[in-house]
Amino acid sequence: MSHTSPAATGLTGLGELGHAFADEVPELALPWTAAEAPTPRLLALNETLADELGLEPAELRTDAGLGLLVGTRPPAGSKPVAQGYAGHQFGGFAPRLGDGRALLLGELRGRDGRLRDLHLKGSGRTPWARGGDGLAAVGPMLREYVVSEALHHLGIPTTRALAVTATGATVRREVPLPGAVLARVASSHLRVGSFQYARALDQASDQTSDQASDAHSGELGGDVVRRLADHAIARHYPELAAIGSDDERYLALYRSVVSAQATLVARWMLVGFVHGVMNTDNVTISGETIDFGPCAFLDVFDPTTVFSSIDEGGRYAFGNQPPITEWNLARLAEALLPLLHEQQEQAVEIAVEALGGFREQYAEAWSTGMRAKLGISHVDAEVGGALVDDLFALIRGQADYTSYFRALGRAARGNLADARDGVLDVAGFDAWATRWSSLQPDAGAMDRVNPIYVARNHLVEEALADATAGDLAAFERLNAALARPFDERSGLERYAEPAPQSFGPYTTYCGT
Repeated sequence: MSHTSPAATGLTGLGELGHAFADEVPELALPWTAAEAPTPRLLALNETLADELGLEPAELRTDAGLGLLVGTRPPAGSKPVAQGYAGHQFGGFAPRLGDGRALLLGELRGRDGRLRDLHLKGSGRTPWARGGDGLAAVGPMLREYVVSEALHHLGIPTTRALAVTATGATVRREVPLPGAVLARVASSHLRVGSFQYARALDQASDQTSDQASDAHSGELGGDVVRRLADHAIARHYPELAAIGSDDERYLALYRSVVSAQATLVARWMLVGFVHGVMNTDNVTISGETIDFGPCAFLDVFDPTTVFSSIDEGGRYAFGNQPPITEWNLARLAEALLPLLHEQQEQAVEIAVEALGGFREQYAEAWSTGMRAKLGISHVDAEVGGALVDDLFALIRGQADYTSYFRALGRAARGNLADARDGVLDVAGFDAWATRWSSLQPDAGAMDRVNPIYVARNHLVEEALADATAGDLAAFERLNAALARPFDERSGLERYAEPAPQSFGPYTTYCGT
């Protein structure tokens, strides 16, 4: 694989991509280039997002645009890199992961002035690949497109898909599949695992200063975590730069990440989203959702729901997502300890106190969101919490999560039939509904926060199967429905319905 820069593209409005990450934390940035794509062909282009980024959709459809989207023709002056990071995967620490089949092309500033990463998945094998082929198939890349955009339209922070481009190459999996590259954008791709890797490099540097223990560790100076933290502050929390004390500034960074993640996972829970693989390398510093391999949405409500084929112990079950997020944030604290205080014992005390804010912030976000879903935002948390707990006891294992809250919206207007039919304990529901109705729930407010359309698993699978076979019609219809998730529209009835019985138990795989 050549490390030299390929022919550059010259797209209007793109300019030169920034490379602050590669410049400021070079130990975590391995210069690399994308593999050639034999016959690139655009499958999906997010024109709205392209416009937000200052890119011309028509130009992205040209040869130069396709070259950008698969990474073979980045802008002049850019520095594509494969990012290094570590991670706890299902609780076990992997000290050296990194972008095995991905490239950070660089940073671009959109029309709104915000800086975002332009990043590729499936762009070819890098030295981080650990035996993988570095490629991706059409289906998993389109999955990330549809689910990430679905979350965005639900108002949930997420990485976003700019385009999926078929490469013309064949990807060897259980069966030969058409290859593709996903171009996505994010506030950044900094993860908890990024800090874990930086801390490991610093520890290696502390242990030996006369010989490198890692390919990039010769010029560490023992301060990789500090420089990465400074980069994260400048990128995501620039208001913290005004804090004069180093210890307080880095503690404020940690508190900010704790807050962002508490809010994020609460929002997942409110819409029934199951991430499926909450390893620390999939936990962003920005508080955006990242990685969409074994993800899915609940059909029947059950906190023990697991979709991922490799999550045999249920570590990342739907109901485990809040405590797992807290566990992951504890791993971030461990990486940041040297920045919080020069004495480790005191640094640990500071970190534990800061992490303690997670449960309170999550509980507040969850309570506020659930009261809104029930149309009783005006009710205090204790009264609302009791109603929520009793409702979930009624619907567990019986009611479809998404459609049941829409049925409650109809119940708030006086039509209780659908909500009553959704549970076996009708008498229990009637008693619950009497308590709830006495609080005068706001049906209109409920419809504004309870989606009617989510990326239902059977619809996603149908769309991806058709797309892999060359037919994108179902994929495009699904995306159109999900673009306005709260607005009921004629002709989209099947997009609001639970999976048919014939769909059977659903299993997802780490295809992305």
